Formats: sequence, C-alpha cells, structure tokens
Amino acid sequence: MDLGLKNKVVVVTGAAGIKGSIGETIVQHLAAEGAIPVIVCRNDRGFGYEKELKEKGVDALFVKTDLSDHKQIEAAAKQIEKKYGKIDALINNVGVNDGAGLDASVEDFMYSLKLNMVSYFAMVKYCLPMLKKTKGNILNIGSKVALTGQGGTSGYAASKGGVLGLTREWAVDLITYGIRSNAIVIAESWTPAYEAWIKTLENGEEKLESIVKKIPLENRMTMPAEIADQCLFTISSKSSHTTGQFITVDGGYVHLDRSLLTE
Repeated sequence: MDLGLKNKVVVVTGAAGIKGSIGETIVQHLAAEGAIPVIVCRNDRGFGYEKELKEKGVDALFVKTDLSDHKQIEAAAKQIEKKYGKIDALINNVGVNDGAGLDASVEDFMYSLKLNMVSYFAMVKYCLPMLKKTKGNILNIGSKVALTGQGGTSGYAASKGGVLGLTREWAVDLITYGIRSNAIVIAESWTPAYEAWIKTLENGEEKLESIVKKIPLENRMTMPAEIADQCLFTISSKSSHTTGQFITVDGGYVHLDRSLLTE
C-alpha cells in the first residue's frame, strides 16, 4: 500500500537510540516510504544515522537536541524551518522509564516530566506554524503505564498520563486547522533497552517467559517494526479522519479479558 508519505517531512524525537529501538525503526520505515525523516535527539548516533540515510539517497536531517531543554527545542524547530520550511507530521517518541518514584527527589521527578512530557508540549508549540502550513498531524508515543501504573516510576507514569491528556486536548485545540492528534500506546515491546533490562535480572529468562505468557495474541512481545508500521499508517492520509485516538499496539495485553490466560 502506498501511504502517500513520499517527500513528506516527518520529525521524530528521541530517534537516535540503538539500532532496533522504536524511534530508529520508525525512521528506517519512513525512509523506505520515501519520506524525509528528521531526527531530533541528544545522542550523537544521530549523526551516523543521517550519514547512512544520505548515502542511500535519502534526504534526512539530524538535529542534536537535549529534549529536556525547551530552549534547545525552540532552536531545533528553527533549524528545521530553515531547511524545509514545513513539517507534515511530528512524532513525539522520546521516553525514558527512569524510575523516578516516591523515593526520588522532587528535582528528579521534575526532570522526568520535562523529558517525557514537557518536551512533547514544546515540540508542538514550536513546530505548530510549520504544521499549520501543511495541515499536518501529531502522533504521540504513549505507554501502558499511563493506564495501568507500574510501581516505582511516578515521573514516567505522570508524564505518560499527561501525554494522553495532551493528545486529546490538541485534537480539540487544533481541529479548526485540520491538524490531527493521536497517540500510540505501547505495552511490552522487544526493544534493545528491554532486552538489556532482562539481562540485568538474576532470573531474566523466567521473568521474560512469565511476561510473554500474559500477552494474549500469539503469546509474544510486540516488535518495533509493528509499532513503526502503525505509526506510519496513522500519520498518513489513509488515516485522514482519525483524531483524538489512543491506538494500543500490544497484542491485547492491556484490555483483553484475563480469562484468555489459560495457565
């Protein structure tokens, strides 16, 4: 299916993670569709990703940005505007489940909010003039933690709850401009970070097996490529009348009846 993303400028935050991470996978899928991916991230891997894409003939841009700093976000938006003059879609993807729980300092909690939620607001605020030009759209990457809690991660949970609230608020706020706003909600996804976490556990394999058994559809984890595919479809014109939605890509982990767990 041609998603109509060719030559569309798509900004993805937090997309210079390890190869195979959700943001990096989204960027690769965008490139395959002929889109122009713009990576906004603090990690220097982004320079390498930009180089790799350009060597393949893909127009791409990396803007090194600390997403916890709204001034740097404003500067990044200006750099994107200078080069492209427009944005067709903004994917707010940055997110760190940083374990800022009730035993953390107030400063740590506030930092978590700045990175995991305030960055979303700042990106939309500073990119909005470019989105208005194209009647573009916003896609926020959310987490099941906003809906279920997790324990020991108040900052991340509050941030992701706020992200869902902002998603609906922007759908209302920007509807007169024809700008759509949606969120993808992720549960258990087999990312490099998840794999690294499992390896830190003394009983990692047992823990992984117990999680996988609780995922109703096919008893397996969601793959980053499946999340990327959903993202691309949602930002494309094929989803032209979808706004204010929380699209859960999790194999039924959060919402389906627990009776499906037969063991």
